[in-house]
Amino acid sequence: MTKTSEAVSARLTAGVRPSIAARTRLRTTGEHWWLAAVAGAFTLAQLALVRPDMGLGWDETVYVSQVSAHAPAAFFSAPRARGISLLVAPITSWSSSTALLRVYLAVLSGLGLYWALRSWRGLFPVRVLAGGGALFTSLWITLFYGPQVMPNYWVAVGALAGVGCFLRAQADRTRSAPVWGLAASAALMAGMRPTDAIWATVPLFALLLCVRRRRHPRLLIALVAGLAAGAAEWIVEAYVGFGGLGARLAEGSRVQGGLGWHVAVGDQLRSLGGRGLCRPCTGAMPNPAVMAWWFVLPLLAAVALVVAVRARRAAATLVPLACAVTAAVPYLFLIGYAAPRFLLPAYALLSIPVADALAHLVTTPRGRWRPVAVGLVAVGLAGHLAVQYAVLQATVSRNTAARQDWTRDVTELHRLGVRPPCLLTGYDDVPIAFYARCSSADTGGNNANITAAALARTARRIPVAVLTTGTARPPSYARDWHRYRLRSGYAYVAPSAVPEGRGS
Repeated sequence: MTKTSEAVSARLTAGVRPSIAARTRLRTTGEHWWLAAVAGAFTLAQLALVRPDMGLGWDETVYVSQVSAHAPAAFFSAPRARGISLLVAPITSWSSSTALLRVYLAVLSGLGLYWALRSWRGLFPVRVLAGGGALFTSLWITLFYGPQVMPNYWVAVGALAGVGCFLRAQADRTRSAPVWGLAASAALMAGMRPTDAIWATVPLFALLLCVRRRRHPRLLIALVAGLAAGAAEWIVEAYVGFGGLGARLAEGSRVQGGLGWHVAVGDQLRSLGGRGLCRPCTGAMPNPAVMAWWFVLPLLAAVALVVAVRARRAAATLVPLACAVTAAVPYLFLIGYAAPRFLLPAYALLSIPVADALAHLVTTPRGRWRPVAVGLVAVGLAGHLAVQYAVLQATVSRNTAARQDWTRDVTELHRLGVRPPCLLTGYDDVPIAFYARCSSADTGGNNANITAAALARTARRIPVAVLTTGTARPPSYARDWHRYRLRSGYAYVAPSAVPEGRGS
């Protein structure tokens, strides 16, 4: 080749390569915008449908109180981890505004979803990733708990991102970004709920240790290091405050009613109607329309697996399905109660395979059958969205009303002289104490941290009130205290706290 022809070739190549690179950048940018749109819609939906001014719930007050400058720290039981408290500390350490906290978490949860979906790029088409994100965030459970100070959504985000990073690292072992992504995902999960993180990563460990062609030393180190970093504080606290890791795990089992063989599938079904905690889980099942999606989910997961096997890309579908199963096992078969948020990690991991199955169902049929398939899927999704919206609205309204009752109780307690520094014990004492900026203490149950004699002595120094339901009798040391009616029951107030002239 002459120098002239080489120069011409170089000029042609120089013209072609930027064009290819530009098209690649445009396609990648377009994919990112689809995922960003889903994440942004999720944030806006939270702000619109879950009221930012909805007061903090029972468990939320426990987590917030650990890092709040406005209320004493509540008792922190063995199963809890401080990851979610650290996540909200940038707000709660200086502000007591619930609305600001909700907005902060709504924005943060949208960013977390975007990060998790991006971790899957290259494994599925962008329409499947965006569809999976939309399916996951359409659940009333996801929308309700996204802006709440609860760890389960963040375990779900960490699990989804972690499995995506794991698969990408397996597909291209020259890249280090997915390895670091897996470490960060594992740390996030373990920081929020260490035991959940272990259950969600069991299949990843099985592949790395037991399947020769899946062995990846750097990935194994990243997974172990991430889990260890996230759980480090929880483990240290186990030795400092509980007598060791085994003792903390045993105490955590006791608090949860004793881990063992418990079929909680029916309990989870009952909780789908909007019950935040189903313990004890009694009463009728919700309307079949409310439960229908729960039975469709495993069927679509099976379709996704068949499609993936036929397309010879089984790993990208089988791994998240396996992780979803192990993440769900303890909450379906090992505890005797239910809360819908417990299964959020499983729902997140199922979302992308299920979206892939739906995409296959609407694009595979030919001729006159394609409109039929599209119509059936569209009708099913529309019904699903309507049911999820109805349950979400009822759940938000019910929780808002309950938390407003706590606020009214606090106003009455302050009027009765129960003001900081003060102490509350009894029924719903933890959230009401947080609202009142009092300490909380209990002589029995899962939050026992004081004796009756100590409570009686405390009542001689600071205002103390015992909260009861309408039918419960007060403890012996408070039977001579002044009784007052509250929205949620009765308050027995120590005589030293009652303003002069006010009696029962």
